[in-house]
Amino acid sequence: MKKLNLGCGKNIKKDYVNLDFIKMPGVNIIHNLNKFPWPFKDNEFEEIISSHVLEHLEDLEKTMNEIKRICKNKAKIKFVVPHFSCGDSYRDPTHKRLFSYFTFDYFTENSFYKNSKFKILNRKFNFFGERTSTGMGEKKYKLLSPFNELLSSIVNISPKIYERFFCWILPTYEIHIELGVIK
Repeated sequence: MKKLNLGCGKNIKKDYVNLDFIKMPGVNIIHNLNKFPWPFKDNEFEEIISSHVLEHLEDLEKTMNEIKRICKNKAKIKFVVPHFSCGDSYRDPTHKRLFSYFTFDYFTENSFYKNSKFKILNRKFNFFGERTSTGMGEKKYKLLSPFNELLSSIVNISPKIYERFFCWILPTYEIHIELGVIK
């Protein structure tokens, strides 16, 4: 099974092709993801993971088309992206966009988009982010983890109501989404 860690940064994964635009230890392929096509064959990957990368790219539709091109049918794609209510997201001047719980609905069969078709397999809000991305110490992160699970389980009951009425009162950090490729 061939797997890709897209925009890996320092988060090098064993048994993955680790791609980033900066040469660092463990990075297998150096490539700017805003340059198409990416240096992969059609139908090459069965899994892609990417954490806090898509918000830096210039064209989400082209990116999703390219992901579909390099993936096999039924490949799994796992993204972590910042939610639009996260104040930290506005601090980074390299962010091109933020995401809603429903952003990836535009790439499903129920949308008017014709090129990239994916199936949403799973998605959820995550309030405190990954331990490494928030800069929290291990002990503090473990203490907040049950609170994170409680908040996430409550707002994931009705994401539409949460985003419409409550996300500015109780902002979330990120969205975890898993997609399946449809070819």
